[in-house]
Amino acid sequence: MNTWIVMEGTITDFWQALGHPDLGFLRNALLLGLVGSIPLGAVGTFVVARRISYLAAAIAHSVLGGIGAALYAQQVWGWSWLHPMLGALLAAVVSAAVIAGVSLRSQQREDAVIGAIWVSGMAVGLIFMAKTPGYVDGMAYLFGDILLVTRSDLWIAAAVAALIVGILLLWHRQIVAVCFDSEFAAIRGVRVEAIYVLLLLLTALTVVMLVSLVGIVLVIALLTLPPAIASLRARSLGQMLIGAVLLTAGCIVLGLWGSYAFNLPSGPSIILLAAAVYLIANLGQRLWRH
Repeated sequence: MNTWIVMEGTITDFWQALGHPDLGFLRNALLLGLVGSIPLGAVGTFVVARRISYLAAAIAHSVLGGIGAALYAQQVWGWSWLHPMLGALLAAVVSAAVIAGVSLRSQQREDAVIGAIWVSGMAVGLIFMAKTPGYVDGMAYLFGDILLVTRSDLWIAAAVAALIVGILLLWHRQIVAVCFDSEFAAIRGVRVEAIYVLLLLLTALTVVMLVSLVGIVLVIALLTLPPAIASLRARSLGQMLIGAVLLTAGCIVLGLWGSYAFNLPSGPSIILLAAAVYLIANLGQRLWRH
């Protein structure tokens, strides 16, 4: 839950509160959201275009295993350098690699194997948290907690965002080709399987960035809803991508403001706003057609 500071019986203006010395976590959360909105909107556009939201959800849920293992290693083994976000990144990359292998090579039912990865990651994380000395709030990682966002998160997120944007700039044409027509891309010489694995790895890196803010369970909504909204009016993938980035940033800023103003959890506030915009946009689209 959020802990807001009340001054003289009234809640201070949101933007003024950003400069308050005791509300550093609020500044951190806003900066993390703005930094993460760029790769989140960009990668989310490709995830929606390729229709692999269920794979992204499996990757997101499996990162709880990495978070739990990192917390356990910090407390029991004294590995203070192993930040929970680094553990989440490692778990996400491993899960993405396994899911890519299953999708491309396995003869087993894909949905069953992916479901097993999904629940196994969460189970491992909860077990590690249960064995970690002291109190570890698993709900905070599942649904987000603004108090979890630290300066370390910002630096890691900035590095990951720069890496994701750099990769997209280098291989965006190949990724677009694979998303829309993989068979034609293969004929043109694009290494379809390698690009597909790259897209899953980018998804893994992206979902980890905002786990501390919106939580493991809710981050997929923020990855998919803004691109889905942007697609309603966009005439090209470029317009959809730019719209998704702007919508993601807007939902985060306004969601944090609503969370601050009404003393609500930050993660659910952001996601509810995105969902409301999605429903209104769909309704408006239908009315416009009629």
